[in-house]
Formats: sequence, structure tokens, C-alpha cells
Amino acid sequence: MSKATTRTIMSHRILSPNHDYDAVDHPHDQPMLQLSGSIFGFLEEEVNILSSPENDIYDSQHNIEEDGDETENPEDIEHKIKFWETQCQNLHTTLFRTTSLESKIRSITKEILKEVANVCLCSIPVVGGCQSCKMREICSRLQNSGYNSAICKSKWKSSLDIPSGEHTFVDVIDNTNPKKGEVRVIIELELRGQFEMKKGSQEYNNLVSKIPEVFVGKFDRLQSVVKIVTNAAKKCMKEKKMHLGPWRKQEYMQAKWLRVTERTTTTKTLIIKPLMAVDGYLTRPAKVKASMLTMDLLDNNMSNMSYLYAHTVQVL
Repeated sequence: MSKATTRTIMSHRILSPNHDYDAVDHPHDQPMLQLSGSIFGFLEEEVNILSSPENDIYDSQHNIEEDGDETENPEDIEHKIKFWETQCQNLHTTLFRTTSLESKIRSITKEILKEVANVCLCSIPVVGGCQSCKMREICSRLQNSGYNSAICKSKWKSSLDIPSGEHTFVDVIDNTNPKKGEVRVIIELELRGQFEMKKGSQEYNNLVSKIPEVFVGKFDRLQSVVKIVTNAAKKCMKEKKMHLGPWRKQEYMQAKWLRVTERTTTTKTLIIKPLMAVDGYLTRPAKVKASMLTMDLLDNNMSNMSYLYAHTVQVL
């Protein structure tokens, strides 16, 4: 009689290093599958291999190589240093060039600001004096000294490149020298504040700190300052990989002193005519809109109304 054998199903074999594979498994009395000794043991060995000191050294070296890829090129660093040095030198040269007219107006303005430092004639006085009162006082005293001074208001509409805005400052127009023609001197009480940026780099902030708070100079000189600083702002934002706001662009900054619409003296307001615009943009005069409230009764309309009234009475 042949000996009976028992087959063990492979899917139910216990995968444990302590299991006796020679013993007979009873299908109805099998323990639960144990994986800790085989599969998990292999995973632990794999984790130990990945976390070995040799791999730690490799990871650190790999990170250093990745960080090294982000370091600046020495040529780029040299170019960056040269750019900011050039901007500072150009700004210094532009600001310290002056004429006798600029020096005289600057001296008068300086004395006026000392006297009216804490004067404010507004209904609600401002501590330290407000800019409006200071501009009115500067304009009045310059006129008393024989200068054609006025408070200017510039205003411009929005376009595809820049938003709309307005600005107020003081200027002096000099026509005493026929050879030079008309010379326009700008008096800006807060020039440095026009260019300050909270997110500016150290190089940019250093450049802006060299701009005087109160600027007194020719219009062309101010435009040169605007060009230098706005180019520096563009470079600063590019280095920081940030977007340059449209109100920081050169066209927007120049519009503050370029697109003048009014010149207000102490006695009257002069409206700048389109042909006198210095920015090249001609504005059309506003069209007069017809209205029943402004109809001229002495015109032919009166006779027409009388005819219509008489004709209506006859019909009735």
C-alpha cells in the first residue's frame, strides 16, 4: 500500500526564518502569514544601505554642486559692480553741474525753507508745515525777487505703458538771455522720495540716497537725473527677478514735470495752450455742448418759437 503524501499550497507557506518547512501543514490549522522576517527585513536592509555614511557624503556633495550652479559668474559680478559705479558717477556729475541762475534760485529757496519750516496756513495746520504752504511761499517770494515763478500742475491720462496721474511743483521761467532763449528751472521739494523703493537692492538704495531731497535745477538736468535713476530701477528689479511697476518707468516719471496743464501764480492761473505744450502732445479744446439752458433767446430761435406759438393758438 502506497504511502500517502500531503501537499502544501505555496501561497499559504509561512515566510518566516523560524518556520520548520519539514513539518506538515494542516490546511485548517495554519497560522497567519508572517512577513517581518523576510520582506520587511529586506526593506530594512535597503533603508540601511540608502542611509549609510557613504550616501550621506554623496548627498552633501551633490547639494554643493547644485548650489554651485546658482552662483554668479565672476564676469557678471564685475559687470554689476561697474554698472552701479557708473550710475553713481553720472548722478554725481549731473547734480553738481550748475549755472549762475540755478545757484541764485537755489540760495533763495534754501533761505525761504528755513524761515517757513514750521509754518502752515491751512485750516488744519500740519506739524512741520505742509508742502502746499511751502510752495505758495516760495512762489510768492521768488516773484517779489523779480522771477517769473508759478505753481505748476501736471496731469496725464493713462496709456498702454503707464497709468494716469498728476503732480504739483514750482518752476521759474527765465527769458533774460536772448541767446539761451527760455530757461525753465524746476523746484521739487521731494525729489528723493519720488524714487525710493521698499524692495530696492542695497546698490539702488545707495544711489537714491545721493539724490537731494530738495532739487533746484534746470529742466534738462532733472530729466537726466530721471533717466539715470529709472535705468537703475530697471536693473535692480531685473537682478531681483521682479516686475518693474509702470509708475517706476522713465516715461511716467518724466510726465510729472513734463506734461504741465496749469501754471498758478499768486494772482491768477495760466492755462497752458496746446501749442505751448512741451511734451509734444497736443490736446484738443473741449467741445461746447448745446443745452436748452444756454439757448440764446435773441437768436432766430426766438422768432421760430413765436411763429409756432401763434400757429398753435390759431388751430385751437
